[in-house]
Amino acid sequence: MSDFHALTIQDITRETEKAVSISFGVPEALKEAFSFKAGQYLTLKASIDGKEVRRSYSLCSTPQSGILKVAVKEVEGGTFSVLANNTLTVGESLEVHPPEGKFIVEPNGENQNDYVAFAAGSGITPVLSIIKTILEEEPKSRFVLAYGNKTVEETIFHKELLELQLKYPERLFIEFIYSRKQETDAHFGRIEKATVNFVLKNKFKSHDFDQYFLCGPEEMINGVRAVLEENGVAKEKVKFELFTSSDDGEEIAEALDGETTLKIICDDEEFELVIPQDKIILDAALDNDIDAPHSCQGGICSSCIARITEGTAVMRKNQILTDDEVEEGLILTCQALPTSANLTVDYDDI
Repeated sequence: MSDFHALTIQDITRETEKAVSISFGVPEALKEAFSFKAGQYLTLKASIDGKEVRRSYSLCSTPQSGILKVAVKEVEGGTFSVLANNTLTVGESLEVHPPEGKFIVEPNGENQNDYVAFAAGSGITPVLSIIKTILEEEPKSRFVLAYGNKTVEETIFHKELLELQLKYPERLFIEFIYSRKQETDAHFGRIEKATVNFVLKNKFKSHDFDQYFLCGPEEMINGVRAVLEENGVAKEKVKFELFTSSDDGEEIAEALDGETTLKIICDDEEFELVIPQDKIILDAALDNDIDAPHSCQGGICSSCIARITEGTAVMRKNQILTDDEVEEGLILTCQALPTSANLTVDYDDI
């Protein structure tokens, strides 16, 4: 994953007590490399206490704005998020990988669509980019947002969302949900079945939604997806992105006690290893100083996707790849275990 670039921090804005947005300057020579689609993310790399740390953060700016901006919410006991919220300063540089991700929207000015998003906490970050892009580039389309947080004070981009609502009163509709405090003109509780049905069957029942965007914790996403399925929403209309995962993956039913000759193709180089079949493929690569693309290492982002060109592997967890993509041979290497005597994994063939 050699295409990290040192970018200078141009601005740091305190969004809430526990969240900041960070804007980067992009040199003219890198403008094309850092062009992006609404909903994509950046992987940031830093050395913290002598250890390399990589984290993925979604872009909250729009592709047409000319601004490269992410939001980082501080996680208790976290590493990079603590650095970002308490230590980073304007003028410093960070290693940044060009935008990635499939949780995207590609606007068409002729569209007259209805969109809806269910976001919780920092899950608003890519959704904000998507909302602003639709409002700016599809003047005939409308957007409904259901946004859950603990309190108003912890609501990232609360002010910006209210300003957008005032700017587009006939096209942007927001339902705020708070779990710790009752507020005027807001729901009390969490995003759950009643919330989804309120949006679909009550307040916005006249909207025939063309696309659904879900972003937040795994439990929320699974719950909303289940309700959408109950309401007959086609799977292909639903896009989702996890911000946290609730488990470490499933136990593999088959016994993996043999060895595999693993060939890894990365950055036009080939590496050959012999590994036990209970060894995660990405872990094997990193243990052998192979600079394989990765970030979360928890099956949440899509940085570590590779293609199997020979052999077989099984994933402990997959919340990102579609059945068709898996059928094509794509795997999340941070979740994959080899199941054949020989296995070739190609990071470049994506």
